[in-house]
Order: sequence, then structure tokens, then C-alpha cells
Amino acid sequence: MTATQETGTAAAPWVGTRMQRKEDQALLTGRATWTDDIAPPGTLHMVVVRSPLPHARIVAIDTTAAAAVPGVRAVLTAADVDDEFLAGIPCGWPVTEDIRIPDHRPLARDEVNHVGDGVAVVLATGAAAARDGADLVDVEYAELPAVVDMADALADGAPVVHEEMGTNHCYTWPLATGDVDTAFADAEVVVSGRYLQQRVIPSPMEPRAVVCVPDPVGAGFTVYTATQVPHFVRDILAAVTGIPDTRIRVVAPDVGGGFGAKLNVYAEEFLALVLARRLNTPVKWTETRSEHHQATTHGRGQIQDVSVAATRDGRILAMKVELLADMGAYLQLLTPGIAVFGAFTFCGLYDFGHYSFTAKGVFTNLTPTDAYRGAGRSEAAYGHERIMDDLARELGLDAAEVRLRNLHPKFLEPRTVPSGVQYDSGDYETCMRRAMELVGYDELRAEQARRRSSSDPVQIGIGFGNFTESGGLSPSKVAAGVRLQSGGWEQATVRMTTSGRVEVVTGTSPHGQGHETAWSQIVADRLGVHPDDVEVLHGDTLVAPFGRDTYGSRSLAVGGTAVHLAAGKVLDKAMRIAAHLLEADESDLEFTGGRFAVAGTAGPSVTIQEVAGAASLANDLPEGMEPNLTADSAFDPPNFTWPFGTHVCVTEVDTETGFTRIRRYVAVDDCGVVVNPTIVEGQLHGGIAQGIGQALYEHATFDEAGNPTAGNLASYAVPAATDLPHFELEQLVTPSPTNPMGVKGIGESGAIGSSPAVVNAVIDAVAHLGVTHVDMPATPQAVWRAITAASGQTA
Repeated sequence: MTATQETGTAAAPWVGTRMQRKEDQALLTGRATWTDDIAPPGTLHMVVVRSPLPHARIVAIDTTAAAAVPGVRAVLTAADVDDEFLAGIPCGWPVTEDIRIPDHRPLARDEVNHVGDGVAVVLATGAAAARDGADLVDVEYAELPAVVDMADALADGAPVVHEEMGTNHCYTWPLATGDVDTAFADAEVVVSGRYLQQRVIPSPMEPRAVVCVPDPVGAGFTVYTATQVPHFVRDILAAVTGIPDTRIRVVAPDVGGGFGAKLNVYAEEFLALVLARRLNTPVKWTETRSEHHQATTHGRGQIQDVSVAATRDGRILAMKVELLADMGAYLQLLTPGIAVFGAFTFCGLYDFGHYSFTAKGVFTNLTPTDAYRGAGRSEAAYGHERIMDDLARELGLDAAEVRLRNLHPKFLEPRTVPSGVQYDSGDYETCMRRAMELVGYDELRAEQARRRSSSDPVQIGIGFGNFTESGGLSPSKVAAGVRLQSGGWEQATVRMTTSGRVEVVTGTSPHGQGHETAWSQIVADRLGVHPDDVEVLHGDTLVAPFGRDTYGSRSLAVGGTAVHLAAGKVLDKAMRIAAHLLEADESDLEFTGGRFAVAGTAGPSVTIQEVAGAASLANDLPEGMEPNLTADSAFDPPNFTWPFGTHVCVTEVDTETGFTRIRRYVAVDDCGVVVNPTIVEGQLHGGIAQGIGQALYEHATFDEAGNPTAGNLASYAVPAATDLPHFELEQLVTPSPTNPMGVKGIGESGAIGSSPAVVNAVIDAVAHLGVTHVDMPATPQAVWRAITAASGQTA
């Protein structure tokens, strides 16, 4: 922070400043309020009884013993609660007209379809009593065959997850541009690869929780929930329960991370609401970690078959992508759309003429999948960066050179790319060459050659992760075009109080992104005030009734832009009042440092705080003007934003054990105009850590019968701080023409560029030994087995 900013001078240019986050003091000193902290008098604690089997018919449920436990107030099954719901849990992204959507009830009535499927709930005066009661609910099951593997699920005679459908095929979604078949037929080189996106489990520090409180006079309900999407929760709860949305207030208190897991409306939220209505008492549920692994959505889960047609000098002519996408047992809010979202960025930063993409959604007897940080775009980046390395190996060319030959040239206005969409702006070669310079690429290749020639048991590898992502989700008309059942606008209100302080109401709902700080910086610059004089209100549908919430790298590009525009309207009104007070023409006024004055004169002036006071008194305003400085703005973006970057990972791989150590990690990102560099770097740190986790450690595994074998954090490997390297970060700025601030977004970029960079680096380290493929996670055992297999030995 500069000296000027330390003194709090309002004239400081706050956008672009490393201002400390306003949120952190409460979060770091234990003064935050989490959903689990909320326990109104009379609260009943809810525990869900879950299926231990992946697929079975429910023969009978005996609740007698559970109901007799001291403190237990109710034990309910689907037969008791089904009439509380107008419909099942909805899917908000039915990607095709003929998509198959199974009935998904908050409690399973006749059949369970994955381990963790809820079959009953126990309500008690304490959490321990509720757990004791749940342990005594006796469920008789008739086990059915389960299907786990996507390819097996589509085979003739495979067990069917939902018998009434008669198939495990959910949908097929195609996209094609150009003449792919001719391009492949005429190509000098064709390279194909199959890449697996293993299931991963979002692991936010705060698990999911919900507390539903009925109004004592019957006016409605307040639902406290650990969510990224309070407005979605309100709207969907209203639609499914029949309670008017004006009678449902949803509050997201402090939320300890989401990563997509909290971009949903879950069975427990529906159950808490209808049971609070039924019993007229507060109902509370907090998930355990094992529940999180079983019943909160998983991420990823794809089989990617990718092919490229190219010339001998490495220029790509066409790309063909065929995906199998694991839906799990049901469709949650966005489940089918994740693979479809990736279709538009599977071509990456590369310029070629012909492209085809087909995604097939497949049902399995596993936990449903849904969005996970970088949803769709991370999977796409992994596929296109793996095939780029495979192409380079096939041609005997350097991996960097093949990429450089295929990058789009610099563009500052929208450019149509092979998938048919328009990227907003890009300078990909500058970005990639800067990353190569920072990491010392030529020196690393020389070191690699020396180690290989000396048969060093520890070899180094260099891996690239070039990427772009579709941020700023999303233009409402585009959303409708891909059948996403939500507008992509965002709402903001900015108002100056009588004292001259500023309140900002935003429809975005943060869970670690730093919105209170960044939005304060935007408004401070716009209105000439200090960020400390700006209060940002969010996460409460009573305070902010309109909003589309936080996901898809949209908060700044859409929500922040709405704040910027609303503040501009306030400034315009203040300018008119100031001109009236100064008896001057608006066109003659200038506004600097929070003060209006006639340009080029030393005459009288008026501060924006004085204007706010005059607007409140309202006794000396321009004719016909309404009192107060307040304005609303709703911004619906005309296009996505397209952040991009080059991540370079340098690994050391012990060829005798397969152990991988990340020696260096360099990332050059371009997220357009940067509001707060510290926040940008923090988002990159977290995202890169998650990508490294997927690349080297994390895997939601199941046995052949569909039973989870990574059911908690003792068996599911999340990287610790000691597993991560120092991240060397740099930002370039290519402003987006999509919004007046020129911003693009950064929240998911780290998770998109990192996993391909790491895996490419692992394979590159041992490619001279004949290893051309390792699936994620590239554990020491997996790498050692690949080395052993390439040498012709038996592992």
C-alpha cells in the first residue's frame, strides 16, 4: 500500500491496488458466523439415514427403535414427506430436448441408486440423539446389480440405473464446424489419445449445513445455508414446495469455500424447509465429512477421446473430441451441462479450421457429479494440452514450438475460434513466451538433456498448461441457446447515505473471493471516497432480492460491472445536483478527489458527501429531481469473458520409485484489468493447489460393486501445504471489450491451467524411457508402473 493510500486520501486510485481484504479480520479471528453456529431456541437436529448399498430396492423400513430414543421427536421416510413436494429435485440444465431426467426425490421411496442416497430422517433435540436414532433405523434392502464404469454402462445387457428408462444413456450433445472428415482424410499426421478425468471430491473447509427457521407469526421462513447461490436456493425451494418466494428468505452467512459443491440445491435443504413447516420449529442439519464424500456432488468424471489432424511441421488442421461424461445416479442442478460447457474451449488457444465435439451423458450407480472449480473448461484444457504434447512427441518436435506455431495471433476485438464462439481479446504468444522466459525454458531443456545422457535416476520434466476459459457466465440469450434455465445478468444497488458513506448491495454471494474488498475499491474510485467508507451487503435475499450469485468466474465481470454502472448512475445524479448548487453547467464541472468544481478555476467547490447531504435534505434540488443519491443497475453481458494463461510446471521424477516433486511452478495469467493483485494471486494459489491435487493426489475411487473406497479424508488424499511448491506468478493485461471495466475474472484459472501442466511435466520427465501416458492422479505407484511397463518388465 502506498503512503497516500495509508493516509486514507480519497484521491487514491484504488483499482489496481494491493489493498488488504476487509473480510479477513473477522475470518481470521474467529468472529465469523458459519451456518453451523446458528441454533435458534427449540431447534431440532436432523440426521439423514443413508443407503450403504449402491443399488437396491427398499423392502421395508422399521423406525420403531429409533423413535424410542430419548430426545428423538420424529422419524420420517419418503412415505411421510413426499406429499410436501410439488416435484422432485430439479435439473436446471437439460441440454437437449430428448434428455432423460430421472425422478429425484429428497428421500428415496422405492429404490436407492448410490451409496449415500437418503432413505429416512431423524429429528431430535440434540445432534447426538439424532445420530443415535439414525443408527437404529432398520432398513431391509433387496440388492440389485450396480454399474460403475461409463463404458460398461452403455454396453448391451448392462445393469440399468433407472429401470423405467431402460437405458443408462442420458443425452448426446453434438457440435461441429467446418469439414472435419475431409481434414482428417487429407492430413499428413493424425494423433489420438484417451485421457481420463477421474472423479474428485470438493473439500471446502466448511462442510454443507442448513438451518431453517419458521417465522413465529407464520409470515414465512428464513433458510440459513452454506451456499454459493442463495437466490437459486430461494427460487428452487419455492418452486418445489409451493411456498411463495416472497415468504422464503435465504441467508448465506460466512461461507467457508465452495468450489462448485455449494452451487446446488440439495435434498437436505428441501427437507429442512418442509419439516420446519410441518413441525413449526427450527430444523438444522450439518454434514459430516463421510456424508460429504457420499452425498455432495463430485467433480469431473470423463473419458476423453481426442484426435488432431496436422501437417508434418506441426500445424493443426482439425480436432475431433468424443466424451463420455459420468452423470452419477441423478441429475443435480447443472450435471448434464458441465461437459457441454467445455465444448467451447476444447480448441484452446489454437487456430485451426475444423472442429467436432460430441458428449454423451451416462448414468452410473455413483454419487451425482456437477460443477467443480473450472467446470468443463478444466476438463477441456486437460484434453487439448495432453494431445498437444502427444502431437509433439509423434512429430519429434519441441512441445513449446508446436504450441507457438498454432496460437491465435494477438487480437483486441472479438475473434471467432474453431468451436464457433467469439473470444473477446487475447495475446497468447506474448503470454506463453513470458512464461518460458520466467522459467528459463532453454536452460531447463539443456539440464534435461544432461540428466538423460548421464542416466541420472532423477529426471526432470517440463509441462505446459495453455488455456482459456469462458468466464463472466453468462449472456442470458446464450444461456437460453444451450438450454440453461437461468438468466446470466447481475444486479447491484449503490446508495450514498446522508452522512456521505456508501452502501453497496450486490447479487453476487462470496465464499472466499473478497467481494467486499474489491467492490469497495471499484466504488471508491468511481465516487471519490475511501474504501473504508463503503459497506458491501450480500448473501441475503431480503437485503438483495435480485441476483444470480457466484460461479463460473462471473462475480467481477458481471456483478462487479453492475456495481460499477450503478455507482456511475449515482455520480451522474450527484453531478447534476452539484451543478445546481454551484450555479454552473454540468459540462463545466470536473470531479476529482471526491470534489466537484468548475474546471480551470479556483472558485467554490462541493464534495460528494455535501451533495449527498443536500440530496437527503431535498430542499434545494434541480426541478423534478427525486431525493437521495441511490441507483440500481442490472448488467447482462453481451459475451463471455475469456481469461487465458500459460502455466509451466517443472518436475523431478525419481525413476526408481515413481515419486514426483514439483521443483518450480510458473504461471502467467491475463484476467484483463486487475482490481486487486493480492486477491488475484490468492485465487491463483488456491486454484493451482486444486489442480495439483487432481494431477497427483486426489481420486474418488469405488470398487467394482459401486462402494466408495475413499469415503473420508483418511482415504482421500488432499495435498497439504508441504506438498505444494512456491508459485511464481505474473499477470499481463489484455482488457476485455465485453464490459466497461475491461475485467475478465480469475477465480477458476489456476484450476484450469495446472493439472495439464503437471501431468505433462511428469510424462515429459520419463518420456525418453518410453512412457507416453500416465492417468491422473500420477501417484508414485502409477508412474513407477508406467516406467516398468515401458521397459518391458512385469510390474
